Amino acid sequence: MSYENLMRPIRIQNMTLRNRVMMAPMGTNLANPDGSISEEHKNYYQLRAKGGTGLIVVENACVAFPLGSNGTTQLRLDHDSFIPHMYELTEKVHAWGCKISIQVNHAGSAAIPSRIGQQPVSAGDIPCKTGGVIPRALSTEEVYALVGKYADACKRAQMAGFDAVEIHAGHSYLVSQFISPTTNNRTDEFGGSAENRARFLKCILQETRKRLGRNFPIAIRISADELVPGGNTLEDTLGWLPYVDEYVDLYDVSAGLNDSIEKMIDKADLPDGWKRYLSKAVKEKTGKPVVISGNIRAPHIAEDIIASGDADIVAMGRSLIADPEWCNKVRDGREDELRKCISCCIGCVGNRMGSNRPIRCTVNPAVTQGDTCKKRKVNKPCKVMVIGGGTAGLEAACTAAEIGCDVTLAEQSGSLGGRAACLCDLPEKRRMNDFVTYLKNRTARLKNIKVVLNAAVTKQMAAAENPDLIVCATGSKIATPNIPGLLDNLAEGNIMTVDGVIAKVTEGGFPHSMAGKQAVII
Repeated sequence: MSYENLMRPIRIQNMTLRNRVMMAPMGTNLANPDGSISEEHKNYYQLRAKGGTGLIVVENACVAFPLGSNGTTQLRLDHDSFIPHMYELTEKVHAWGCKISIQVNHAGSAAIPSRIGQQPVSAGDIPCKTGGVIPRALSTEEVYALVGKYADACKRAQMAGFDAVEIHAGHSYLVSQFISPTTNNRTDEFGGSAENRARFLKCILQETRKRLGRNFPIAIRISADELVPGGNTLEDTLGWLPYVDEYVDLYDVSAGLNDSIEKMIDKADLPDGWKRYLSKAVKEKTGKPVVISGNIRAPHIAEDIIASGDADIVAMGRSLIADPEWCNKVRDGREDELRKCISCCIGCVGNRMGSNRPIRCTVNPAVTQGDTCKKRKVNKPCKVMVIGGGTAGLEAACTAAEIGCDVTLAEQSGSLGGRAACLCDLPEKRRMNDFVTYLKNRTARLKNIKVVLNAAVTKQMAAAENPDLIVCATGSKIATPNIPGLLDNLAEGNIMTVDGVIAKVTEGGFPHSMAGKQAVII
């Protein structure tokens, strides 16, 4: 398929992008403890630039430390000392023909008290999520002082060589906490009406535009529909946008707040590009270029979004963590090589937000270093036998073959993919099939892998192969908890394992056979 619209350049003020794909800003915990950018961090972004991305938006950088910090280790732009290393980053990205922006942000009441050493601040004294910490309402004077902090950070970004800046005005951070009626109970000029609630953002944009000049691109990220009771609807957002529109060059359209985080981060069962109706509405209202995100994995969906005019740029986050080469592969007609994100949120969101660790990826073992192992070829003949054709066995076989080994992959069933391929039969797990498909395609391209199906490996078979190395990837077994009576009920069929449920789904036994019945899941 031709992706001529997706690969067509676009100009925004004095910035021209080589294509319509933007890497969305995502926290990584890759920064140094002092808030400077690390060498690993630079390499992470450079890989995505090398992979053909049109525009990279670097994750949110703190404008006022420590009060506004978000994340265990977060980039900072609240002091001139952070400019030199940022300049090194922009040079590395520019060397690959990619443009680069950075998102500036203040966490507000989303900041964690134990990290910042004080009570978080916000528009009012309402937590930004259910059960959250009660913040202290900023004084009017403090609000105006923060306007300058945002503008200062944006000026530093310009000095560091960034091609644009993005001000985060969504997702339950400070600007969003002013805009949303769910968190703003102020009675001064920054509270009450929609115009007043948008005033903080307007002041930031006015001051930033004054500092950066007329032609430097300024973007804002918005939650066009907050998707929470009492929050801004799409209609409400279209109502307040005119108050800030004259200062904005690009709208990065998203959705959701902390209490609708499954829409903000896009849970697995949401279809590709499901938010496109939001960007279409913002574009029609403002006439400005718009970006849209939302589980965009399939190139034909991205192409259709651009071709239809629903958005001018598609933003990909986890897709580019999973495959830094997404753009190059699509451009070059190598769509069957795409390693698509499966929306598991384990290594990215789970590591960063759940465990305070640097991001990783379930399907990409080399998030920050790239496929460097492929350069380390074996220097003498090496035979490898891999027992088991699930995802672990396929990955092991492919990696061994890619560094020059002769590989035999033996699978006792009649198909590859293992338990992951079975799980794909569950409706909520269908995205996992993308990884299985990727591994099968990768295996098929490698001429030095011999696949043997319906082969339960014996000592004699292994001896006949005479490998230098055997990899045992025979998979997992269903865990059986020590619950009295469980084994008897399993035998009688009153209780099913996950494998049993999958078999029922595959046979068509669900959901009709469960209509009107209760189920307990342990």
